[in-house]
Amino acid sequence: MSTNSCDQFFPRQMRKIGPTRRSVSGHLAFRGQSSIPFESTLERDFLLRCEFSLSVLDIIAQPAEIPFKGKNGQTYTYTPDYLVYYRLGLRSHVDYPKPVLVEVKPETEWRENWRHWLPKWKAAWRFAQHQGWEFHIRDENRIRDTSLDNIRFLDRYKRMHFPETESQKVIESVQEMGAATPDYLLARHFMGIYRNEGLAHVWHLLATRQLDCDIGQPLNEMTELWVSADE
Repeated sequence: MSTNSCDQFFPRQMRKIGPTRRSVSGHLAFRGQSSIPFESTLERDFLLRCEFSLSVLDIIAQPAEIPFKGKNGQTYTYTPDYLVYYRLGLRSHVDYPKPVLVEVKPETEWRENWRHWLPKWKAAWRFAQHQGWEFHIRDENRIRDTSLDNIRFLDRYKRMHFPETESQKVIESVQEMGAATPDYLLARHFMGIYRNEGLAHVWHLLATRQLDCDIGQPLNEMTELWVSADE
């Protein structure tokens, strides 16, 4: 789809998020580079997943105001929750990952209100298609799962500090093997009384994304790890 410069849309936060009585609101320090607001614990958990994912490049909150007509014929404005940008990684520009316009809603809410909300969601889908994006609704079934449990578990190790030389040796061992388990790394680098500290070190490297794994599987000493790379 070709457009001229007058048709281009530049996403930015359209609505400021403030304190609310009905839910938990706040800001997430996204990779220490930007502060992204959320209006519920479900939105916060969605951001935590995005922050951990190496394929996610950036997120814009409240990125667009989309006009739509309600069933009563009146015109309203809908502001989706987030716009998620993804890294190109090893993919070609022809097969680039499209940005995704996201609405975060608990399952009970969208099931109860979907007929009422359908006009604005259709408008968001059309708007996203025009921009070359996608539009998705995310509820707890797509957010709160084993991946999020693992991300929360690893969060306690993120701010730990270990000698850089030791970290590099562990990473080099994984590179040499192509993939390795914590059990192998502990046997090679952290024997005896150093095993518990060594396991914390390995989880730290995973939490800080210097190592990677299938985060959707339970974490244990037999988890397969590899060196992180852009997707």
